[in-house]
Amino acid sequence: MSIYSSRTGNPDADYRDTAPMENDGWESTRAQTALATQVMNHDDLERNAALQDIGRPVDDHVRELFVSCAPGEALQQQFEHLHPEFIAIHDLGTRSSRQLLRGIAAACSRPVHKLVLRRQGHGTPLASIDYVDVPIAAQKVLRLYSTDVADTTDAAATHGVARALLAFSQLGVMMVGSLPAATLNTTLRPWHEEVIRSPWHNRQLLLLPLTNNAALVTQGQEMVRGTAITLRTTPVVTRPADAWNFIHGTWNRMHGTVAAPVSTPIRPQAMQDTLPMGIDSTAFAPTNMLPLRLMPDVSAKPEPMHDEVLDVYVHQICELNGVVGCCVFDIGSGLPVASSGSGAPPAELARQGRSILSAMGTSSRALGLGHTLPDAAITLGSHHLLLRSVDKHSGMALITVLDRTNANLTLARLQIERLDPLLDR
Repeated sequence: MSIYSSRTGNPDADYRDTAPMENDGWESTRAQTALATQVMNHDDLERNAALQDIGRPVDDHVRELFVSCAPGEALQQQFEHLHPEFIAIHDLGTRSSRQLLRGIAAACSRPVHKLVLRRQGHGTPLASIDYVDVPIAAQKVLRLYSTDVADTTDAAATHGVARALLAFSQLGVMMVGSLPAATLNTTLRPWHEEVIRSPWHNRQLLLLPLTNNAALVTQGQEMVRGTAITLRTTPVVTRPADAWNFIHGTWNRMHGTVAAPVSTPIRPQAMQDTLPMGIDSTAFAPTNMLPLRLMPDVSAKPEPMHDEVLDVYVHQICELNGVVGCCVFDIGSGLPVASSGSGAPPAELARQGRSILSAMGTSSRALGLGHTLPDAAITLGSHHLLLRSVDKHSGMALITVLDRTNANLTLARLQIERLDPLLDR
């Protein structure tokens, strides 16, 4: 009868544990070359997710993330999982974004942090990204990333990181250096293609010119043509305090807030002294800066106003058989411009219409089906929804609600198209 060892699974009656292996002479070498691995427990992972932090901390100002794919793809996976709020600052024809971060960090007495992406298994650094957490309200910070990637000479990896940061940021900032019109067009065109073809969640872009460039506004608008992105172009900025005013002011307007006092306020003088942004600082005499305050956005779109022509247009649509209500809305802001009929309030119709168009546009770009404004007919349980652009009114769309029992969808679409001449008045 044999004896079965449950530890080894060896059914041998004469089995005995073997002697431990003698030192093979490599122990000291293993000790010198072993990587210090920190295993994150469940609480650590939950804490990182709650803080929307990527990677694990290796010291007070450095975090690292081990990846098995391209750095840009790894960042995209992290952003899709954590959904963090942040601003990405990108350079076009300049190398100022990291300098701006250092200036902001010095002004608010905060350190510049670094996120290092490393190759899984080897630990080779693939990319290093600078960021700073700026206090903007009590117990709240705003994270700013620079897309000026270090620790890599791979142009594709650098572009992939910049694309992921801009695409998943809530506000993308492009600092534009001295670029001739032809070069600027060549530089912006690839970003137009990225917005159209890749997953692009960002809906707000801010252009910060460091020098006068008459073509920037026109070519910037061309970059976001056919998308749901709102683009603003500021006056020329020559100091980091000016740049921060525009960035912070745009962020506040996006969230409908005003600047609140924080425990560690930003000191504009520190920003002025820290960052020349590629401009000769001797050209500017020292001045006593006023306290930091929100700056007006000179290029912001005015709020949509009621238009008599559109009022007539929507009332004529509501006269059609089966129409319950309709609303013309601004695609960029989601605000109603003109409405008629009953049913859902105009603000809700506009908001839902904008959401539907945005989702359809994202799907169309992801499938490579183009980037023009969708024209949609949606059938629900007891109603139809029609969405289409408004002729002669760029940036506006129409949403119409029809009762299925009384409306003929095909006929209604034709009748609404025949009302387009009303918009020529």
